[in-house]
Amino acid sequence: MTQLSNTPAQPAPLTARSVLASALLGMDPPELPVAQLVRLTALFGISENRARVALSRMVGAGEATTDGAGRYRLAGHLAARQSRQSASRSGTTSPYDGGWTVCVVTTTGSTAEVRGARRRALAYARLAELREGVWMRPDNVAVLLPDSLDRDVELMTARPADARALSGRLWDLPAWSERARSLLGDLGSLAPDGPEALAPGFELSAAVLRHLQADPLLPTEILPATWPGAELRDTYDDWDAAYRTTLREWSRDG
Repeated sequence: MTQLSNTPAQPAPLTARSVLASALLGMDPPELPVAQLVRLTALFGISENRARVALSRMVGAGEATTDGAGRYRLAGHLAARQSRQSASRSGTTSPYDGGWTVCVVTTTGSTAEVRGARRRALAYARLAELREGVWMRPDNVAVLLPDSLDRDVELMTARPADARALSGRLWDLPAWSERARSLLGDLGSLAPDGPEALAPGFELSAAVLRHLQADPLLPTEILPATWPGAELRDTYDDWDAAYRTTLREWSRDG
């Protein structure tokens, strides 16, 4: 079995769409006026015309909607991503009694596109692949799969004899922990208290939220003793509150 890494690849250079999507993903609810979106993209050297074209394309692709009065809101798969991001940021779990959810893929002969979509859906549900077609996770988080997978998979339960060892096989916990500590250092060194922090802070915020989405949200009973998940969430919440204050003041002054 090839161990799955929870550490995402380094992001590609920011485009107009990626800045707009990240800006909306960071809001709750995920909507902003076009004037603020355009001003945000300007921090990264993106012209107003490029930003507006990107917004129009996002609406056309079903990734955003507009109320006709200049406000844009996430839609479609990006809205679903924002929901997953909110759950990842809160880190809320249920009590753990030693049980695991096992998801077995029962369909054969699927196209590569279908298989890829199925793997993404299973990963989004925080399952990890033990071997081909067998995915699992502790049952301290509800496994929510799209209806489209109803005929493709079968859900079962199990009680592993050594859940800690199994979690180490399924997730690259040291890599996630190392990256989390690196992000904690970045949050500590970038004070979000001035306009000069807006652009680097925007990218740092996106990096933290991406990393939190890769947290498998394992029960504390089987996590490494020094797991930094809670510390990263608490530190980011405080940092983000200060960043949002700076962003609001900057938007108001513009």
